[in-house]
Amino acid sequence: MSTQGPTVLVASDKFKGTLTAAEVGAALSRGVRRVRADAVVVSVPVADGGDGTLAAALAAGFTAVPVMASGPTGRPVPTAYARKGDVAVVELADAAGLVRLPDGLEPMRSSSRGAGEVIAAAVDAGCREVVLGIGGSASTDGGAGLVRALGAVLRDPAGREIPEGGAGLADIASLDLGALTARMTGVRVIVACDVDNPLTGAAGAAAVFGPQKGAGPEQVIALEDALTRWADLVAAAVGTDLRAAPGAGAAGGVGYAALALLGAELRPGIDLVLDLVDFQSQLAGADLVITGEGALDHQTLHGKAPVGVASAARRAGVPVVAVCGRSTLSPQALDAVGIRTAYALTDLEPDLARCLTEGARLLERLGERIALEQLPSAVSAGSDA
Repeated sequence: MSTQGPTVLVASDKFKGTLTAAEVGAALSRGVRRVRADAVVVSVPVADGGDGTLAAALAAGFTAVPVMASGPTGRPVPTAYARKGDVAVVELADAAGLVRLPDGLEPMRSSSRGAGEVIAAAVDAGCREVVLGIGGSASTDGGAGLVRALGAVLRDPAGREIPEGGAGLADIASLDLGALTARMTGVRVIVACDVDNPLTGAAGAAAVFGPQKGAGPEQVIALEDALTRWADLVAAAVGTDLRAAPGAGAAGGVGYAALALLGAELRPGIDLVLDLVDFQSQLAGADLVITGEGALDHQTLHGKAPVGVASAARRAGVPVVAVCGRSTLSPQALDAVGIRTAYALTDLEPDLARCLTEGARLLERLGERIALEQLPSAVSAGSDA
């Protein structure tokens, strides 16, 4: 008679541009069960606070609530927030992120407004806690667009509302927070944030992240000046200057607006997502955890999903292996963060182009290999245990 074999928990991030986290889990499950038909494979998609955060919440039992929002350059885009009870999960990237730019990078006029519109929809529908993932931002607007969507009014010296985007902040002369305060009073905001950059200065949003969003040297200077003007005005309005706070520079300054104007709490993205999906309870009874992302490299070691998963699993005494498209991390570096070993698509197929087009098939093969090497007493598919 068949008996239940080992329990494998797949908690992977997406393979960016290739496979969603759910698709990674499905492919690994097929591979593992081809070798261990008796295995119980549970897939828990995770993310680090950027794109994929919404999908992780939905996979964990939240319900999608559709919203039409402004993309980073104002073009309407279909997005959603995820809701469970009075908690809403909002993914900035899906509303106003780089993935929503229609015609290439727009460093000066891209806005975070769309994310604020989604938050407004959730709050107006009765949500009292908002979890905001801010990775993948397209803008460097200091979060001004986001708070404008929530009710803040930003005017130039002539009393006209300023244009959207970081460049528009150069003309700001006054800030009215009345409607924002009325809407957000009593709402808790928690932001997934994986950087500790301040808003301004050499390590700030414009200097460090502006070039990644298409800003040239002169545009970086202009954005820095605009963010400084914004921070001066906000500090005068709220009586506290938070431009130097760790994380204020996240997502082009959305971290700053969240801290200074929404009273937000900033937390590491993967930790926040693991709480949302109740990962600790998922670990109970697991014999092996498989985590992963598209590339395991030095960035992985700084708050990315595989390290967060491995840390939680290690505390629970569950061994962890990782899958990836490619890995540049040494066995020692992996071991230091609690990952026993890494299985890369390039171990099977050195052609990166084929890894991209045949990722699911290759992941199935990695699942087979993991079952053979990491699960004791492997049996052939279809056999009784």
